[in-house]
Amino acid sequence: MTAGSPFRPDVGEHATAVVVGGGVAGLVVARDLGKAGRRVTLLEASARLGGEVQRHSVAGIDLDSGAESFATKTDAIQTLATQLGLGNEIVNPDPRGAWVIQPDGTAFELPKTGLLGIPGTPMAKDVIDVIGTGAALRAEMDSLLPGPVGAKEQKLGPLVRRRMGRAVLDKLVTPVVQGVHSAHPDDLDVDRVAPGLRQALLHENSLARAVRALREASPAGSAVGGIRGGIVRLVDELAADLEMYGVEVRFGARVTAYEAHSVTLDTGEQLAADTVVVALGGRDAARLDGALDDGTSQGSTGSASETGLITLATLVVRDPALDAAPRGTGVLVAPGAPGIRAKALTHATVKWDWVAERADGRHVLRLSYSAPAVGRATSDDELRSLAIDDASRILGLSVDPASVEGFARVEWDGPYRGAGSAGREVPGVVRVGGAVAGRGLAGVVADARLKVAEILSPEV
Repeated sequence: MTAGSPFRPDVGEHATAVVVGGGVAGLVVARDLGKAGRRVTLLEASARLGGEVQRHSVAGIDLDSGAESFATKTDAIQTLATQLGLGNEIVNPDPRGAWVIQPDGTAFELPKTGLLGIPGTPMAKDVIDVIGTGAALRAEMDSLLPGPVGAKEQKLGPLVRRRMGRAVLDKLVTPVVQGVHSAHPDDLDVDRVAPGLRQALLHENSLARAVRALREASPAGSAVGGIRGGIVRLVDELAADLEMYGVEVRFGARVTAYEAHSVTLDTGEQLAADTVVVALGGRDAARLDGALDDGTSQGSTGSASETGLITLATLVVRDPALDAAPRGTGVLVAPGAPGIRAKALTHATVKWDWVAERADGRHVLRLSYSAPAVGRATSDDELRSLAIDDASRILGLSVDPASVEGFARVEWDGPYRGAGSAGREVPGVVRVGGAVAGRGLAGVVADARLKVAEILSPEV
């Protein structure tokens, strides 16, 4: 090394790496580095791998308890699945599509040509059916506005509001985005949830045309895909590959500090490495860096905050009335819809053939809730009754409690975008996971693999 040149860690075949976090991003990084010949140690604070991608059994049916689909606008998941031996297990959802329930309780099919609810054709009949003729005319004015109008907005909500008006935002975009990203469009970065949208707006001089351009550039077929048997199978195969490539996995390993070439555990043990990768979501990244104490951090005496708590209630129902798929593959609920506390319902046995096969004539309904509509203090009996009532209102029929053969509850921390959510900047530390790539599975995987490529081929 010449005088004055920067220190570069060993990048040869025997280089070492420590990966902090065993969610999907951490698993992908550990797997790919291990396959490349690196000596990798994966540290996971809990007793299991996969993060929010997990499974549970409801009435004897094994189901995803977290993400049950992935975006297909890139081939990130398809490529990973193929490399893991799951390429032939990728499936498309039923084409009937989803519905939206507006704030006034009216239900309509979600317009076909759109992106995150932003209509590609504002004057289309299926758009007018949802927002009305007057609001559609306001949205159509987008085509008359100069391209730069709204293009500098960093958040999705203000961008849509300026280009197409409040009705499009409130009645279309908000229910879709809250159902997909568990956050209001005003709180979401455009470039994270809709990459390329602002650039396309400037190029097309219309948000609607930008949406159509992005849709046309996407791979043919459904906007989302699934895996027969559940998305959780990715975790199963990634874990198997870690073993095959000699990756050391340590459970119950809680990291309290990290630097460019070392991490410190709560036991006081220090691990040295040529490369340190922090693979955490925004909340966990903030906790690790001391920017957040919500009662769950090491040594905290406070109570766990429910800010952003997401609760999934799954019902297994035997009711022939559901065979007709009254609201397609599911329903996104706009905030304020009368009498409904769920923000979304997925009719999983309509959406996925493999779920229907396993359900054997029964129906699987997944309802998602945000705090404070449902909190940790909500009992299982209360949640079960609420889910049955909401399912009845959302689907437009009466679900008999006696027809419910199974119920399950899962809780997740919602997106955290407060102080420290992106993690502190430490020169030499590689960051992947939800803290930097958002919650979308495809984006998380694509970002993780890009970072691995940079580790394996550093700039000279």
